Amino acid sequence: MRDFVSARARAIPPSGIRRFFDIAQTMEDVISLGVGEPDFCTPWNVCEAGIYSIEQGSTAYTSNKGTPQLRGAISRYLDARFDLRYDPEDEIIVTCGVSEAADIAIRAVVDPGDEVLVAEPCYVSYSPCVMLAGGVPVPVPCTAQDEFRVTADALLERITPRTKALVINFPNNPTGGVLRRSDCEAIADVVVDHDLLLISDEVYAELTYDGRHVAPATIPELWERTVTLNGFSKAFAMTGWRIGYLCAPPEIAAAALKIHQYVALCAPVMGQVAAYEALRNGEEEKNAMVREYRLRRNLLVDGLNAIGLACHLPKGAFYAFPSVEGTGMSDLEFAEALLREQHVAVVPGSVLGGPGHVRCAYAVSREQLKTALARMEEFVNGLKY
Repeated sequence: MRDFVSARARAIPPSGIRRFFDIAQTMEDVISLGVGEPDFCTPWNVCEAGIYSIEQGSTAYTSNKGTPQLRGAISRYLDARFDLRYDPEDEIIVTCGVSEAADIAIRAVVDPGDEVLVAEPCYVSYSPCVMLAGGVPVPVPCTAQDEFRVTADALLERITPRTKALVINFPNNPTGGVLRRSDCEAIADVVVDHDLLLISDEVYAELTYDGRHVAPATIPELWERTVTLNGFSKAFAMTGWRIGYLCAPPEIAAAALKIHQYVALCAPVMGQVAAYEALRNGEEEKNAMVREYRLRRNLLVDGLNAIGLACHLPKGAFYAFPSVEGTGMSDLEFAEALLREQHVAVVPGSVLGGPGHVRCAYAVSREQLKTALARMEEFVNGLKY
């Protein structure tokens, strides 16, 4: 049967995040800081809107692009929140989560042999998506010294005549790094000078703790070269609803829409109705969740530093990314031993392009974080003897 599996499918690795999550599922009394999913329930008014749409018989296909109501609401939301202006008619596509948006964006622009720069550490799917499109992912390291921001110098070191695009994710999963406007301007210079396309995953935009998220497409020279990805999973605790969106200049959006038509047809209609309600009446609960994440961030980062796991202060998303190099263990060894001995699940940074670190999601209660920190302290102290 192996002969029937395509070379591209054989080449992509399974998700390292899911591996640790699956192991944790077989154990008792595990505190999982592994999977990046809010522990909050979807706000009830949002759920109720989805339920009501089913009760009213709204269960059919929508336009491939998504409902006009939701696309219009997304357009107004992006303008009001981030100064991003996209025409809901031909520049916005509602997708089955941001994962599908990233996939169709990459497939819409990558030809076999094209090189795509991928700022790392990052979410696990970008490089496999590039490979499935026939492209060659080229990692661009973002370091703790630069607060895990991508720099123009790092990009320039890896650009070749075959480079076609750059994929970034800020606020960042797994580091919590964010981009300043000056960073976006520096990226714009590189992208324009080398005739590249930028694919920017901004699903954590609302989880920005200091100031407001800076969207790269607000840099004038970047708008026509940027595909902006976003969605409802993180800010509105709607992971299972699978509603994301892609925003791009008309030519790129049209190409992505053709792929979307064949692989998904449209996003679930009840999810689109729920997402519309989230944008109309979800601000208060979203802000309350962000305030709680900030408290959890401070608790976790202070605790990690106190037990000797050096950790920068993440300025976005809901992840801490402490270094484990001081323990003398690799990140994989550390994560496996911590899970086995103390029943705390974290993700090895190496599976995310950040070796020597582990990802700790603070999408759990403060009480669970305190317990996890106590167990981690006992584990780290045990390594000293």
